[in-house]
Amino acid sequence: MIGGGVSGLAAAHRLRKLILHAELQLFEASDRLGGPLFTIAHDDSVLEQGADSFLIKTPFALDLCRELGLSDELIPTNEQHRRALVVRGGRLVPVPEGFVLMKPQNLGAMLKSPLLSPLGKLRLLAEPLALVPAAVNRPGYDESVASFATRRLGRETYERLVEPLIAGIYVADARQLSLAATYPEFLEAERRHGSLWRAIRAASRQDGRDEQQQPPAAAARYGQFVTLRGGLRTFVAALVDTLPRQAIRLRTPVMQVERHAAGRWAIKTAPGAPLEHFDAVLIAAHAPQAAPMIQQCDAELARNLASIEYASSAVATLVYHRQDIEHPLDGFGLVVPAIEHRPIVAASFLTVKFPSHGPPGRAIVRVFSGGALQPEMVDRDDHELVAIAKQQMAELIGASGEPIETRVIRWRDAMPQYHVGHVARVEAIEQSIAAHPGLELAGNAYRGVGIPQSIHSGRQAAERLAKQLST
Repeated sequence: MIGGGVSGLAAAHRLRKLILHAELQLFEASDRLGGPLFTIAHDDSVLEQGADSFLIKTPFALDLCRELGLSDELIPTNEQHRRALVVRGGRLVPVPEGFVLMKPQNLGAMLKSPLLSPLGKLRLLAEPLALVPAAVNRPGYDESVASFATRRLGRETYERLVEPLIAGIYVADARQLSLAATYPEFLEAERRHGSLWRAIRAASRQDGRDEQQQPPAAAARYGQFVTLRGGLRTFVAALVDTLPRQAIRLRTPVMQVERHAAGRWAIKTAPGAPLEHFDAVLIAAHAPQAAPMIQQCDAELARNLASIEYASSAVATLVYHRQDIEHPLDGFGLVVPAIEHRPIVAASFLTVKFPSHGPPGRAIVRVFSGGALQPEMVDRDDHELVAIAKQQMAELIGASGEPIETRVIRWRDAMPQYHVGHVARVEAIEQSIAAHPGLELAGNAYRGVGIPQSIHSGRQAAERLAKQLST
């Protein structure tokens, strides 16, 4: 097993279940396990440094929590303020009720929102009249999220709503982000109904309710996120506890993976180090890190892996006295449209989302910068990133005085970018890997970036290996 993030840990756990006497070794290049699931507990606060929750609508993470006996540790999001805020002209404006990514489900709320100008609202109303390109119905069709959202909803809705919401999830440039790889349901809606509005109405009729009577979609979505008491480190610790301590090898980067005679595989961890032989190898490292490992084994596979780009981001955590923030913090966080020209991408109000993560009277604010559109921000030093975060929060939420505590972490090359054509690229990767029995890939570089998808990828890869090893 190469890579000790959540995919690698989930794969290792699954293999141990499927092959009871497997002699497993887990190689991790860094000094800890869990990847972006990294929690610091300090001064009665739970300070998430990476991901802070996971989605239960996609059940893979929830199912694994139950399997690990963590059901009683699950915590839902706060029932209040289940919405996001968007920056417009220095003010924070709620995302219109019912608007989820590219789905405007509440027409009245959209028309009342100050986020859009009268012309922007008129263009949004014209969505059913937008033409569907003939190419949409071709097999393998793909286009960027920006292209799709602009031609269906209008440039203003894209710039003011879609782009910042997408950036808050993928830290991506929506002009390159693949629609087929990230939101194929919108592509399918256009194919079947010729319009997003008509798709929404069709779904409403199927449910027997008018679209105006639907429950608030954004609130329902935010209600599907959970975390664990004590933070996501609880999840990582539970997975690690299922593995033998001697199987875990930290600070051990893998240089090369080779196939030897009789279907055996060999791993080289350092120049001059002896080869270590295994019946199978599962690589759960980032795609560009996996590429040089298997270069000698399959050059074309290595090229496809190396072609998957990654984005970096930085997180500045600011812990305030709640009384030092003027804004009511009536949302789970804020997103910043690129057209606002601010040096941050988003901010999350952790103690609004999960009040138990901080003591009464505290406000934990996590400020995100970098991403595909501002990669240079990650290279700023800690002092600069904290100063930028403080200034932006002073302007946007009225934060005054000095924070009680500040922390900075950088996630370099941590988020895979699903550029247009990603689905075809992944299919080529999967075809290549199928030609190498005993070798599998897993991780968030392929078919979903979220924690549930990463877990599913690891478990599926483990199941394929177990089947191969049992035949």
